[in-house]
Amino acid sequence: MLRRTLLTTAALALGVLGAGMSQAQEKLKACFVYVGPIGDGGWTYQHHQGALAVQEKFGDKVEIQWQESVPEGADAERVLTQMALGGCKIIFTTSFGYMDATNAVAAKFPDVKFEHATGFKRDQPNVSTYNARFYEGRAVEGLIAGRMTKSNKIGYIGSFPIPEVVMGINSYYLNAKKVNPNVELSVVWAFTWFDPAKEADAAKALIDQGVDVIASHTDSTAPLAEAAKTEGKVIGFGQASDMAEYKDGPRVTSIIDNWAPYYVERVGALLDGTYEQKDTWAGIAGGEVLIGDITDKVPAEVKAEAEKMRDDIAAGTLHPFTGPINKQDGSPWLAEGATAPDGDLLGMNFYVEGIKGDIPK
Repeated sequence: MLRRTLLTTAALALGVLGAGMSQAQEKLKACFVYVGPIGDGGWTYQHHQGALAVQEKFGDKVEIQWQESVPEGADAERVLTQMALGGCKIIFTTSFGYMDATNAVAAKFPDVKFEHATGFKRDQPNVSTYNARFYEGRAVEGLIAGRMTKSNKIGYIGSFPIPEVVMGINSYYLNAKKVNPNVELSVVWAFTWFDPAKEADAAKALIDQGVDVIASHTDSTAPLAEAAKTEGKVIGFGQASDMAEYKDGPRVTSIIDNWAPYYVERVGALLDGTYEQKDTWAGIAGGEVLIGDITDKVPAEVKAEAEKMRDDIAAGTLHPFTGPINKQDGSPWLAEGATAPDGDLLGMNFYVEGIKGDIPK
């Protein structure tokens, strides 16, 4: 009798343990691959905030995992493979240069979902793509730059000459030019997403050219740090994150990439069985692109003008690329009143008329 009781107790214990193990195994593992460190204060920091939002939303139903500073290329393919083998059920690859690696690894792991940020290739049915209409925020920055420059020289730090970056440069310039016909734009290419030293050098080069407003499409706070050294002569913008630590200095507003709603939506869809492949390109209207607090350094009338532009873009009554617009060589692109098709923007490989210099090949 004692033996039977012991066996029964052991069986129950094993059953409870087995159920616990089963529940642990059923926890969905959501994984993130970052091109920079989560402490960059910009692009990667904001993606990580989205990952943390997933954990907060779903609690014990999910486990998040991430790897920082993964180079684009072969290293990315290795990391993605390790994640897939390690039980990740959905993997977010958060930089344009991960595109080929994402699709290559997805082909080997058809039961794993892959989400690629800012890319366009969906070669496998388990690959989705997502992007943000950063150019909408660049238009708001351009308006402020055009109104506030004293030298009529504004600058832009580019990362890599891909359409996402080129369209941002064009939007920034066009909307500065609309409010200030005398404005001139200088572009310095850093050829990096995250390298504070190179980003600082790019900012210094622009300041040496007489630029007094700097926008950037790189990932760190280094350009704002350089602007801060000018003691108020140069202003700039937070990039990807609010970069609020520079509010008392050169930062007059920011473009904030709000990835949290998308990450929560996609993980939630996988949890409830409604997940499907898709391509998403949201902007100010969808809350994926936010305009940070506009500081008192911006005159009240300019602030009101910028906020109206933001609201009109959100309402769909204003498109940052509205004709007439010519290409850099003077050839027509958009007729009077015409707006840019998404396909033209996503493949943009030209400067608009008025921008000097060439796009690097």
